[in-house]
Amino acid sequence: MPGSNTGSKEYIAYIGVGSNMGDRNKNILSAKKEINKSTFSNVIEISKLYETEPVGYLEQDYFLNCVFKVSTILNPEELLQLLLETEKILKRKRIIHWGPRTIDLDILFYDNYIISSPNLIIPHPRLHERMFVIKPLCDLAPDLIHPVLKESCFKIAEKLKKSQSIPLEWSPL
Repeated sequence: MPGSNTGSKEYIAYIGVGSNMGDRNKNILSAKKEINKSTFSNVIEISKLYETEPVGYLEQDYFLNCVFKVSTILNPEELLQLLLETEKILKRKRIIHWGPRTIDLDILFYDNYIISSPNLIIPHPRLHERMFVIKPLCDLAPDLIHPVLKESCFKIAEKLKKSQSIPLEWSPL
């Protein structure tokens, strides 16, 4: 069970969230609820929702994407375990690479940490290539500086606008 860092410093993490199976909005709200059940992490803000085309494997429904801003005392590996447990509870199946999923939870940033291990890379290695991640991230933290690229999320989004369409906002939550 995650939580060996109890009583430690509080960190801010940004979590990329996606769903394209079942009730996508409900899946995202359920993920928030599961994360908040932990006494070690709390979703403190949610971006707008965006409906986006799938990437990689295209024979699947459109996704709803957003970003959670999370306050946590878990270390990055413990937070990853919490997110994987949440995906399991919400019945995520890993059958097709980049395939359909009830929920997908990715650590985009964890404070300004830079981590590269076999199980975890922070910042997320492809976030700067994906408008469906950068756009909702800009809703919450446009001035956040990518610790590797040394550019703000806003500046990264401006560059992506030249090659990718801006995802469409989608209402409920």
